[in-house]
Amino acid sequence: MRPEVISSVLQIAIRTGTPLLLGAIGEIYAERSGVMNLGIEGIMAVGAVVGVAVSLATGDVWLSFLLACIAGVVMALVHAFASVSLYANQVVSGLALAMLGLGLSSLMGRSYVGKPLPHTILPRPVPLLADIPVIGPALFYQDVLVYAALALAFVSWLVLFKTRWGIMIRAVGEDPSAADAMGVNVYLVRYACVAFGGAMAGLAGAYLSLVLRPGWTEGMTAGRGWIAFALVIFAFWDPLKAIIGAYLFGAMETLQFFLQVPLGISAPLLGMLPYVATILAMLFAVSETLRKHIGAPAALGKPYIREEKVI
Repeated sequence: MRPEVISSVLQIAIRTGTPLLLGAIGEIYAERSGVMNLGIEGIMAVGAVVGVAVSLATGDVWLSFLLACIAGVVMALVHAFASVSLYANQVVSGLALAMLGLGLSSLMGRSYVGKPLPHTILPRPVPLLADIPVIGPALFYQDVLVYAALALAFVSWLVLFKTRWGIMIRAVGEDPSAADAMGVNVYLVRYACVAFGGAMAGLAGAYLSLVLRPGWTEGMTAGRGWIAFALVIFAFWDPLKAIIGAYLFGAMETLQFFLQVPLGISAPLLGMLPYVATILAMLFAVSETLRKHIGAPAALGKPYIREEKVI
């Protein structure tokens, strides 16, 4: 490829990977606390339609992002109540949330299909740095949320691995009984982490509909919630590794538009690449032989009932 084409691929791949990174960061926190949320796809869809609805009603793009996050928190708390307070099966609860979100977003978005948005967030060049050959336009000609997502990944890593809060979160995900005995409120930690995951998924959905593909169309999440979920495993529950994974998946999705003509491969076949990679990553990560070596929280998916050991 020519340098300008490589630069263009990288630029688009980073933007495409940003909603995956946001969704993965939130899910990492939820799973580090021991709660698996399979409802990311549904939360992203609701965040996308809420972002569009608020933008069309108010013209304020930042308020749109905020309310999309709040909508994500509300939906995630439904899952938290079912799985943490009612001890429901987390897989069943998450799948139900995914279906609820997809159905609700489809119903809410009927009147917004095809309507142009009054405002969106455009990429802005960073002076001098954007002029660097090849990597300059790719890394330093992005919108502000791309940089915010990167900063959030670094901050999330610091909080998770370098602070007392992070120790509590990881302790709850590894051995909630021991954490409870040390005075940690297991239920509160799990609720907070699931809520944070919902906020990030809602923000990811709003980024899709307000920045990446401005406007609302039904099914616009296109499985990105499932990719974000798989990305958590691919990143070994580490926010920094999620950066690499998100941009890798973003590149796979982007390359289908650049390779189908020179290689003569059909677009649907190339469009399968991110999802094939997702399946392979999940199969690799959930192997019983490898599970002990990839950092999966020991209590992931297991409800905690105080003074009772749940296996």
